[in-house]
Amino acid sequence: MRDVAKPADANFPQAGIDFPPIGGLLKRSFDIAGSLIGLVALSPLFVMVALLVKFSDGGPIFYGHSRIGRGGRIFPCLKFRTMVQNGEQVLAAYLAANPEAKAEWIATRKLKNDPRVTRVGAVLRKLSLDELPQIINILQGDMSLVGPRPVVRDELEIYGSSAVYYLKSRPGLTGLWQVSGRNDVSYDSRVAFDRHYVENWSLFEDIRIIIKTVPAVWMSRGCY
Repeated sequence: MRDVAKPADANFPQAGIDFPPIGGLLKRSFDIAGSLIGLVALSPLFVMVALLVKFSDGGPIFYGHSRIGRGGRIFPCLKFRTMVQNGEQVLAAYLAANPEAKAEWIATRKLKNDPRVTRVGAVLRKLSLDELPQIINILQGDMSLVGPRPVVRDELEIYGSSAVYYLKSRPGLTGLWQVSGRNDVSYDSRVAFDRHYVENWSLFEDIRIIIKTVPAVWMSRGCY
């Protein structure tokens, strides 16, 4: 299931720089302990969701999307699969028949009513349960419990000079953006949140964000 981490993307000036990860050994130890506890505690839920995804249409349970990690290294960000298997064809047909949706896709690369999302997938996204497999990414060292959400190359380009702050941190399962409004705030605000988090990291702040994540997910604030 695990892909070999790819080298840093040379399109980023900061890519390939061996940034010391913020938090060092303390944060990494907290990540390992927290993810192990979470994996054990959530194992019944993990199995239940895996079965729901599998039996919904017989397709793969997991989906790994290439994201940018610390230092610009590319890794497969794991999720429970929430889309139909022929997603590209479904999307192309939908956009061809719906000009308004096509304009929305061109502007944001997202759709409020995405035809590719399965019924089970819609529920998983609403509750952010599709992101549970990222606990495995944390154990492997690709991600952290708390940090900037993992982005693709096009998104990191939007960060501009602030990209260096993203690249200093392992992407997080949750983060300051998620508990501060998530999709209710602009992308510039998201970048500002990520930079503030990296510049002011503390273990206490990580714990505070984790605690605040529970009600944020419960209220489904801007889940995607």
